[in-house]
Amino acid sequence: MRKRISLLAAGALVVLGAAITPAHAADPVFTLAGPAGIGLRPHPGQSGEPQKTSVEFRIVNDSTKTFDRPSTFTIDLGALKGVADVALAKGREKDCTLTAATVTCKRWGLWTGESTVVKLDLGAARDSKVGATADLTLTGTAEGATFKAATTKVRVGGPDLVLERARLKSEQKPGDKQNLSIIFANEGTDPVNGVVLEIRTTHGIDLVEQYDNCSYSEDSTAGRPWNTGWSTVQCLLEGEYEPGALYGVDGPLTLKAAPHAFTDGLTYAVYAAGEQPKAAAKNRAFAAGNKLAAAKQAPKAAARSAQQATDLDPWNNIQEFDFTTRNTADLVATGVSLTGKAGDTFDVDLGFRNNGPAWVADLRHGDSIARTDIVIPAGARVTKVPAGCKGVGADGSDREQALGAPRYFCSTGHVVGEKETFAYPFQLKIEKVVADAKGSITVGQETPRGTTGQRWDPNHSNDTAALVIDAKGAGPAPTSTPSGTTSASPTPTGSATPTATATPSTSATGTGVTTNGGGLASTGSSAQAIALGGAVLLAVGGGLFLAFRRKAGGHA
Repeated sequence: MRKRISLLAAGALVVLGAAITPAHAADPVFTLAGPAGIGLRPHPGQSGEPQKTSVEFRIVNDSTKTFDRPSTFTIDLGALKGVADVALAKGREKDCTLTAATVTCKRWGLWTGESTVVKLDLGAARDSKVGATADLTLTGTAEGATFKAATTKVRVGGPDLVLERARLKSEQKPGDKQNLSIIFANEGTDPVNGVVLEIRTTHGIDLVEQYDNCSYSEDSTAGRPWNTGWSTVQCLLEGEYEPGALYGVDGPLTLKAAPHAFTDGLTYAVYAAGEQPKAAAKNRAFAAGNKLAAAKQAPKAAARSAQQATDLDPWNNIQEFDFTTRNTADLVATGVSLTGKAGDTFDVDLGFRNNGPAWVADLRHGDSIARTDIVIPAGARVTKVPAGCKGVGADGSDREQALGAPRYFCSTGHVVGEKETFAYPFQLKIEKVVADAKGSITVGQETPRGTTGQRWDPNHSNDTAALVIDAKGAGPAPTSTPSGTTSASPTPTGSATPTATATPSTSATGTGVTTNGGGLASTGSSAQAIALGGAVLLAVGGGLFLAFRRKAGGHA
């Protein structure tokens, strides 16, 4: 019996020992990334230097922690001999070293997210042949980590679609029409089997015609087509497009300024079929019974400039254009009148509406279109502040505490749609009775300490409306909200600012809220939830339009 107990005890100790043995966490795995392939313009021989093409390799650290050990990254250049010459891109010399055989880069830590490992400039070797290929592979090593290699196939030659800039008028008025002429060439060495024409327009520009071989999509959020401001048309132009040939789209493409047009934009591009950017969810238009196609044109001396004929920049298959429409938008502040007694609490929407006719957007910089300046009446205190609003001092100066401020600034996103209403859901409490307590609601362009009238707003007389509290009785404020109070919590929408139903608290003596042209609730009723302004989009590279200048895949 004792022996058996001893063995059991020993087994328990073994299990216990295994349980307390520290386990080593698995080594992190990092992914190296680069383009699937790049094409190089053939070497011009004795006539000059080859056109350079850049290739960038990156590392992806999906962990939430920084990897704090040294790493070494290597590219074997042996396969490129006789195919391409390699140089380190300017500014990368201190991070990497280049020899005839390898590129070596050192990193002392890997931050979370994506970061560049190395950027190289490649040009076709002098004696290289069109069609020659080689693999460019980046590998990595580090103690306690694993790296997934990245390989880019390098090829001498390939297609190169070049798009001409159409002659369009930038100044227009609502209802104006003009034709978008699409002319492009294949200035590469290889044919292209099928071309996709992509046309992207902002909310104020319509494409009149619809074709069976085109797909139509709208970048909208929560039913607000102006939220991002862009719509996309992609048309597949079937056929083979030969090197050195010039083509024109055979069929009308009419751009029309909508009644709400104001400051708008257009991008148009041609891509090798299958390499076009992915569009939003497609909304197929009705069958028009005709297709858009491209026809070969006879070369013309004036069709392309000398710069276009020799420019092999990878951006040359895309163009963009800005429009300015002679139009206006009338921003109207919504007045509010509250009736209650000391201690009453109100959930009320304060803001403005756009009476149009134009939508207004800052698509290039993503700046806020309008600010609502709200002055709180004496005797009242703000007990809930909506998103998108900040408390300031009475003179508009900065203030740390949001609740209880005498004044508030509320900003829209970068887009204000035509006929759109902005209603910021505040909660106000009457703390004491003040005779003729009046505040104000003003909408306009942001200034350091308030607002000023927008230059495109033709009527500044309605930029300001009254915020009035008609308080009755003078007793001390109760410690809780009166019974019968109904309010709605803000609910998220497609914009950065939540919406809410405006419902005043009620008491035995009765309270109420009325509006001056604003459509808020009256006593005992619930106002319909009103969508608020769009969220500000991240500008990439200093401009929203640049975010849509996506690099064309599949051409040299």
